[in-house]
Amino acid sequence: MSRGDTLPADLYIDAAATASGRPWHLRRCDDQAALSLSQRLGLPEFLGRVLAMRGIQSVDAAESFLKPRLRDGLPDPSHLLDLDIAVSRLAQAITAQEGVGIIGDYDVDGATSSALVANYLRLFGINVSVEIPDRFTDGYGPNPTLFQRLADAGCSLVLTLDCGTTAHAAIQAAGAMGIEVIVIDHHIAEDALPAALAIVNPNRPDQDSPLTGLAAVGVAFIFLIGLTRELRAKGFFTTRPEPDLLKFLDVVALGTVCDVVPLTGLNRSFVAQGLKVMANGGNAGIHALAQISGIKSIKSAMQLGFSLGPKINAGGRLGFSALGYNLLVADDPSKSVEFAQKLHTLNLERQKVERQQLSDAKAMIASSSLAEDAVIVVAGHGWNKGVVGINASRLADQFDRPAIVFAIDDDGTATGSARSRHGFDIGAATLAAKEAGLLTAGGGHMMAAGMSLAASKLDALRDFMCTRKRDSRDLITTTPFAIDTEFSPAAINHNLAGIIQQLEPYGEGNKEPILAVRSVRVISARVLKNRHLALRLAGDDGGMVEAIAFACVGSKLGDLLQSDQTLHLAGKIRSDEYLGRVQLKFQIEDAATD
Repeated sequence: MSRGDTLPADLYIDAAATASGRPWHLRRCDDQAALSLSQRLGLPEFLGRVLAMRGIQSVDAAESFLKPRLRDGLPDPSHLLDLDIAVSRLAQAITAQEGVGIIGDYDVDGATSSALVANYLRLFGINVSVEIPDRFTDGYGPNPTLFQRLADAGCSLVLTLDCGTTAHAAIQAAGAMGIEVIVIDHHIAEDALPAALAIVNPNRPDQDSPLTGLAAVGVAFIFLIGLTRELRAKGFFTTRPEPDLLKFLDVVALGTVCDVVPLTGLNRSFVAQGLKVMANGGNAGIHALAQISGIKSIKSAMQLGFSLGPKINAGGRLGFSALGYNLLVADDPSKSVEFAQKLHTLNLERQKVERQQLSDAKAMIASSSLAEDAVIVVAGHGWNKGVVGINASRLADQFDRPAIVFAIDDDGTATGSARSRHGFDIGAATLAAKEAGLLTAGGGHMMAAGMSLAASKLDALRDFMCTRKRDSRDLITTTPFAIDTEFSPAAINHNLAGIIQQLEPYGEGNKEPILAVRSVRVISARVLKNRHLALRLAGDDGGMVEAIAFACVGSKLGDLLQSDQTLHLAGKIRSDEYLGRVQLKFQIEDAATD
């Protein structure tokens, strides 16, 4: 979370007047710092204020934020415990042309981490065998069966990527097979670590690192920097070219955005530079998936998080876990297109499954007192465990509190996924529940976690999580809608859009600015696809602006927007290119009356 997310704010519009039922708060900032930044850097006043709202007060910090560079945030890789051991062993394997195994997670972070390391190793002709666990048959992370497959493939060295930090039994079994294991991960660790050769994880309990907010793919990139340095020191590149690691940043950016880690500091640099790589072609699989998604040119982190990421995740959610990885390592353009099309089709199927499960979960909540709990916990027999994470996120958003959704198998095992809110560390809570004997498996980070347990313990887990949430925050409060500033409709123009664009990439920890537009009238409203509203707005100043409100038909927001009342609106500026012309729209997030 950025400092700007915790700055005090003034009440702007009371919750009773808003469609969402959330109060609107106008962010405060250090006015002197905002003015200083604007004057010293020649920035528009609005931009200086937004930077100050994000806790940026110095010229150096502002320049680093607006023009993120890798060198500004890269620490010495060797500060990570076990990294030197790990790169020394892998450098030995590369020099000796050993076969190397990889076990990656089945989500976007796991797919990108695995593809990043595999693509690097294959530059040197290394035979890389990759296992991406099947969510339904293998479960999360490494297990003895996966290690046995890699041993049979001739791998005596295996890297686990975006997993492995809590895989004690599996890594012990690997050791008995004669396999050395290097864990590269970012998930929160227990006090006792597995008996691996090396565990490279900035979130180890004994680690002090500035990289705790990195996704696993970011940790893997830091690892490759250390590995490249080790190979250079050994003279490995005397007779061959040294890899250009910057060319891999498109894959790093994709995994970083889709794992919803804070887009501040080094993560911001990863994504900003990765988007540049994508603009120049970059990874063939990413390009193919963008084309099938109707994206001619990838320009924003939002396109990665809302269009490409869900399609890569769809493979893992519906039993085709390796598809995302295969897409990102394919070197045949026709294969890239084939994998991209399969993921696109699976994503359509995933959406249907997800909608039905979410409808069932909401009906369950509506018919009970679950909505009053500090943590929403729902479970269903026969639910698809591949979409529980998506629906946990949707429930967390709707009820504005942490949510966990479980799918219960015929054998009585409940497999679930959690998403957090309000700064509640769901990863730490999951490990605490595991240590309390409630879970058979579990792990995660601050905003998301996965877990499994006997269905008979669901009520006990609900009580445990609710108690922990109440202890961490006595009252369940409604998250305010934070407004960055107010503009008139006449000021919503291409110039303002260009100013705001300088704050990209947006994501967790660097949210897109929310603008308020007061006292507007809806001149026209047109329903799109029975769900959305396309509108034309007019202000008291005579300004007109086109607007869009998604998935609002039938809701209080939709009803307000189709009324004759004078409204106050909160939303974001959108610049969309259509038929070679840039169109400006105001995307409405909430509405209020006087």
